[in-house]
Amino acid sequence: MQSTNPAAPVRTSSADVIDWRPEDDTFWESTGKKIAYRNLWISVPALLCGFAVWGMWGIITVQMLNLGFPFTQAELFTLTAIAGIAGATMRIPASFLIRLAGGRNTIFLTTAMLLSPAIGTGIALQHKDWPLWAFQLMALWSGVGGGNFASSMSNISTFFPKRLQGTALGLNAGLGNFGVTTMQIVIPLVMTVGLFGAFAGEPMTLMKDSGWIFGKIVAGTPTWIQNAGFAWVLSLVPLSALCWFGMNNLKTVSPDTGSPIIAFAKIIYLYSLAFVPAIAILYLYLPAPTGLGLINMWVAVPLDVISALLVMRLAAFGTMKENVAKQFKIFGDKHTWSMTLLYIVTFGSFIGFSMALPLSITVIFGISHVPDANGVLQHTLKNPNAPSAFTYAWIGPFVGAAIRPVGGWISDKLGGSIVTQVISAAMVVASIAVGYVMMQAYASATPEQYFPAFLGLFIVLFAASGIGNGSTFRTIGVIFDRQQAGPVLGWTSAIAAYGAFIAPVVIGQQIKTGTPEIAMYGFAAFYALCLVLNWWFYLRANAYVKNP
Repeated sequence: MQSTNPAAPVRTSSADVIDWRPEDDTFWESTGKKIAYRNLWISVPALLCGFAVWGMWGIITVQMLNLGFPFTQAELFTLTAIAGIAGATMRIPASFLIRLAGGRNTIFLTTAMLLSPAIGTGIALQHKDWPLWAFQLMALWSGVGGGNFASSMSNISTFFPKRLQGTALGLNAGLGNFGVTTMQIVIPLVMTVGLFGAFAGEPMTLMKDSGWIFGKIVAGTPTWIQNAGFAWVLSLVPLSALCWFGMNNLKTVSPDTGSPIIAFAKIIYLYSLAFVPAIAILYLYLPAPTGLGLINMWVAVPLDVISALLVMRLAAFGTMKENVAKQFKIFGDKHTWSMTLLYIVTFGSFIGFSMALPLSITVIFGISHVPDANGVLQHTLKNPNAPSAFTYAWIGPFVGAAIRPVGGWISDKLGGSIVTQVISAAMVVASIAVGYVMMQAYASATPEQYFPAFLGLFIVLFAASGIGNGSTFRTIGVIFDRQQAGPVLGWTSAIAAYGAFIAPVVIGQQIKTGTPEIAMYGFAAFYALCLVLNWWFYLRANAYVKNP
């Protein structure tokens, strides 16, 4: 059906919009704004659920420890790490999905796909006796939720004019990131009740004290850990319908999507391709009995990225091959690489610390660290005054997500790079400080006395990373044109998402060796390096693009 109003978008169906001119003020005010904001407000809860399903293993692993699942702390850290690397790998194809399959088609299907890991995780968690690989498989599957961020941000960037990019993307990402906080609040709550009755199985009994946002839950309490997965079904079903009936495909951005069935086939095909390198790399990385343990993390991450890109390039065919080749052109622009590093500072830190913090609180502050007869520190004695991770871990991600739209708004006013510079400096200082506090706590018989400082400093880190997310969105929106900005946003978010893999592994390894502070000092060194890079590219006198 064609519109007779020249200011209105021309449609080929109720979902497909042919004429889209957000930089035209008349078009934007009369018609574009309404459509853009409708797509944004549907995108936000869909993205929120994606983050919740992706990040839920950070909370589930803590409760598995409390319920006496027969796995070591190191094995439980691998579950959060696997979810992290899977979500990051999924973002690589997701960066290209909007152009290939259309915004409405992509967001609908990737939201509906979250039902599989949610239900599968609920089933697996009813069986303490299942092998570790079964839970690792569910963590891998949950990575679909991590991939959704790249497609969501690429999609929303196409709806808004450049002057509103920072604000719009900050709202989408910031409110979407509340999925981490929502998950950290909702999961401990739903585990306390038989939410689905006999349908969801029998409860288990807590062997160690647990908690939720209002305090401690004592050992011996019945717990429905399976609800950590099942609960998301209640929101994912109506949300999927809302995406299908309320969102749009912009034909100016996605001209060759084909029918919805063809678009879905493209999405499933590319996502399936991304799972292949993720599984292969994890098999090489993970220790026996799950994997071979042949490579370390610093080899696994770049190998996974290169493999995913190579598989996508070689396996694409027909018009898909041409579109993928066009979008690969972003790798020839130096700003793609500079912004990738800067986005690691912001989003990489946010999602990495979100994944690692609950188990870190449990391991560092849940134990009294006392020397044995030979003066060697032991980390096995339960701390009776331990703070519950479930009571406090949500605060940092909440602050980071809440402040993210503010970062976008400030950056629209002042310029993105100056905001990035300030928050990078703050993160250098806060990382060093939190590392020192972790060192003190991990050598104390009463580590809880250091917890207020630990939590306060992590809140500073989360706040700075949240503001920086908004500033980097703004910078990308200004530097790149409309055709490139979406893929660049997707790509940078994909690489930064490896923080969800790296942070749990690095912090877990350093806790195991008794030096948790080394992890934070390493992060501080990286932030300092990126502070110099941001100044060189965007703030010095002869900068390539001045304070975008």
